[in-house]
Amino acid sequence: MDSNQIQMAVAMVLYIGIVIGIGVFFAKKANENSDNYFLGGRSLGPWVTAMSAEASDMSGWLLMGLPGVAYWIGISNAFWTALGLALGTYLNWLITAKRLRKYSVVAGNSITIPEFFSKRFREKNNVILIITALFILIFFTVYAASCFVTTGKLFATMFDFDYKIMMILGAVFVLIYTFIGGFLAESASDFMQGIIMFIALISVLGIAIYEAGGFSQIYENLKDFPGFLEFFNSASPTIDADGMQIIQNNKPLFGEPSEYGFLSVISTLAWGLGYFGVPQVLLRFMAIRSTSEIKRSRRIAMIWVVISLTTAVLIGIVGRAAFPAELNTAQNAEKIFIHIASTYLPAFLAGIVLSGILASTISSSDSYLLIAASAVAKNIYQGALKKNATDKQVMRVTRVILILIAFVGILIALDENSIIFKLVSFAWAGFGATFGPLMIFSLYWKRINKTGAIAGMISGGAMVFIWNFLLKPLGGIFGVYELLPAFITSCLFIVIFSLATKPPSEEIKADFDAVKSVQD
Repeated sequence: MDSNQIQMAVAMVLYIGIVIGIGVFFAKKANENSDNYFLGGRSLGPWVTAMSAEASDMSGWLLMGLPGVAYWIGISNAFWTALGLALGTYLNWLITAKRLRKYSVVAGNSITIPEFFSKRFREKNNVILIITALFILIFFTVYAASCFVTTGKLFATMFDFDYKIMMILGAVFVLIYTFIGGFLAESASDFMQGIIMFIALISVLGIAIYEAGGFSQIYENLKDFPGFLEFFNSASPTIDADGMQIIQNNKPLFGEPSEYGFLSVISTLAWGLGYFGVPQVLLRFMAIRSTSEIKRSRRIAMIWVVISLTTAVLIGIVGRAAFPAELNTAQNAEKIFIHIASTYLPAFLAGIVLSGILASTISSSDSYLLIAASAVAKNIYQGALKKNATDKQVMRVTRVILILIAFVGILIALDENSIIFKLVSFAWAGFGATFGPLMIFSLYWKRINKTGAIAGMISGGAMVFIWNFLLKPLGGIFGVYELLPAFITSCLFIVIFSLATKPPSEEIKADFDAVKSVQD
C-alpha cells in the first residue's frame, strides 16, 4: 500500500476499534438473558430508536447502490425510489410504531416478529411461528450477502486487494461483533453509524459539487446525455458485448432514452410498502421504552431519511458530471461514492468519510444476522422444537446459526459482479410482501384469523419469487417491481381466507381490544 492507502486504513482501523468498544461495553448486559440480547429489554430512547432504525435499514445500499443507479441511468429511477422510501418511512412510523409497541406487550410480551405473529393469533401448533422464521432466514441471508458485497467492493477499490478476501474478512468482523454485543450494542453503534453516514453523504456531495464546477457546470456536463436529467425518461447507456459503456473522446455514449411512464413510477414508489414488513425497523418500534417518545423519534427519523436519500441521489448525478467516463459498468457505477472521496479528499479524511460505507454495512448486516439467528434459535428451536430450552441453550444455538447464515451469505457474495441494488431490492420485496400486509391487518383488523395470516404470508412470499424469476422477464406490464403485485396478492389472500373461514376466538378479539388500554 502507498502512504495514502495507509492513512485511509488507519482511519478505518480507528473506527473499527470504536465499534468493537461499543460491543464490549454492552456485552455483559446483552448476555444476561435472551430478552436483552434480542430486544435490549425495551430500553431504547427516541434518538437511538430513530437513528438505529434508519441506519440498520439503509445499509451500504444508501451510499453505493442508490448513487450507482443515479450515476448509471440518471435521475428517474433513483428519485422515485427515494421518494417511495421517504413516504414509506413516514407512514410506517405513523401507522405501525405505536400500536405495534403496545400490541407486542399484549401478545405475551413478544420480543421477535415471529413470536409476535404467533402470539397475536394464540396459536398452539407454531405454524405461523415457523413460516415467519423461515422467510426471515431466507431473505435476511440475501440481505447479509448484499452487505458483504459492499464491504468487498469498498476494500478492494480502496486498497487494491482481492475482492473475495476483503469480503470474507468483512463478514468475519461483522460476525464477531454480533456475537459480542447483541441488540443493545447493535442499536447503540447504529446510532453512531447513522451520524457517520449522514456526515459522509453531506461531505462527499459538497466536495463533488465544488470540484465539478458548481451546479451550472454540472448541468452543462449532463444536458447532452439523453434522458439523464428527466423524471419520466431513463438514460440508456450504450454498452458493448461485455456490458461496458462505450466511450468516445472521453465521453460516454447513450442511446435513445427509455420511457419512465406511470406504471414505472407507481412500481418504483412501491418501494415504500416494504417498510411495513422489514423486521429490523419493526423491532425498534417494539424496543422503544415508551410510546410517548415515538412522535419525537418519527421526526428525527424523517429528517435523517429525507436528507440522506436526497444526498445519495445527487451524489450519483454529480458524480457522473465529475467523472463521466471512469465507471463504465453498472457494477462499477456503485463505486462512485468511493471514487469521489478517494479522489478529492485528503487520505486520512477520505478514510473517515469512507468509514460511512463501513458504518452502513455493519449497522445493517449485524441487524440481519441477529434477527435471522433469533428467528431460528428463539422461534424454531425454543418455540417449536424444544420449548423447555434454557437461555444458555438458546444463546448457544443463536451463535451456531449466526455462523451458518454468515457462511451462506459469503457464498452468495463471492460473485464480484453482484449488483447491490438488485440484491437489496429482491430481499426488500420479500419482506414487504410476506410481512407487510400481515402486520397492517394484524394491528388494525379484528376479523383476520390464523388461516388468513398463513395464506397472506405464503402467497406474498411466493409471488415475489414467481414475479421476479418467471413473469418479470416477459416485460411490459410484468416489468413492474415484484413488491407491488406480491403485496396486493398477500392482501387479497388475507381478506379472502379470513372471511371464508371461522372468525378468531373471543380471546384473540379481547387481546385486540386490550391494546387501546395499554400503558407504558
